[in-house]
Amino acid sequence: MTTDTPARLLRLLSLLQTPREWPGGELADRLGVSRRTVRRDIERLRELGYPVQATLGAEGGYRLVAGKAMPPLLLDDEEAVAIAVGLRAGAGHAVAGVDEASVRALAKLEQVLPARLRHRVTTLQAATTPLTGGDGPSIAPETLTALASAVTGRERLRFAYRAGDGGESHRLTEPYRLVSTGTRWYLVAYDLEREDWRTFRVDRLSEPFATGARFTPRELPEGGVEEYLRRSIWLHQGSYTFTVRFADAPETVAARLPKSLGRLETYRDGGSALTGTSSEPMEWLAVRLGLSGCEFTVLEPEELVSCVRELGGRLSRATDTPDP
Repeated sequence: MTTDTPARLLRLLSLLQTPREWPGGELADRLGVSRRTVRRDIERLRELGYPVQATLGAEGGYRLVAGKAMPPLLLDDEEAVAIAVGLRAGAGHAVAGVDEASVRALAKLEQVLPARLRHRVTTLQAATTPLTGGDGPSIAPETLTALASAVTGRERLRFAYRAGDGGESHRLTEPYRLVSTGTRWYLVAYDLEREDWRTFRVDRLSEPFATGARFTPRELPEGGVEEYLRRSIWLHQGSYTFTVRFADAPETVAARLPKSLGRLETYRDGGSALTGTSSEPMEWLAVRLGLSGCEFTVLEPEELVSCVRELGGRLSRATDTPDP
């Protein structure tokens, strides 16, 4: 008989997280307690926020169902390793849809992974080669999780940084936000030595070290973090602004393109207009717009118009049937 109530609750929770309905008698047998104790334990779980549903009758039982909030999960070894490997694979590239929330989840998971499971995750990832990857440079998941932990914990961060011209420096910062632009990760932080806001390409960042010193959040730059990042990218050599008109409504386009690509507004004809800045090759932007599945017209710049026209012609010619 299980007399340790916390241990019994964890065991009960682990059973309920299996997607099936558990008869009260079976739960009592598994836990070595009475059905009355099972009912009390179920009530304790409900008080903790776990939505346990009960059904009446001879075939009735208990089932964990979806609730308003997501309570803590209990994962076995194989499940924890599978989730960590999946998050690491996505986090290594700034893939659209795999954003800061995914990195925060990875940081939380790896923080509590036992050493033996962390070793399995690292070994499995090193031994596998993904069939596809992001278009941007790869980044060590350990770097992303270190940055995400510092951002979440409001902890000052030191790191080595290599600028675009090859110059190297060491920075002491107050990290505020990790942002994915679809091909790259950026860290927006307040540089304490330069006494100003800065954006850092994460693929140029190394040796991140959280100092343990907490900081009080400062007033963000005008327009917020994402607007500041757009302005910073625009200032880099080779950056350009663009405007694209879509036939679809803003909410439809927003569901198919990364938010960091630009600002979406309702166009006068009921469609939408996307305005943004980018330092990525125009060919990449042309392909990204095409993959949205939305009808669009490039308004500016003229170089992007030509790029889309050339890409369209190339794709059209690729479908021509060659002569025998």
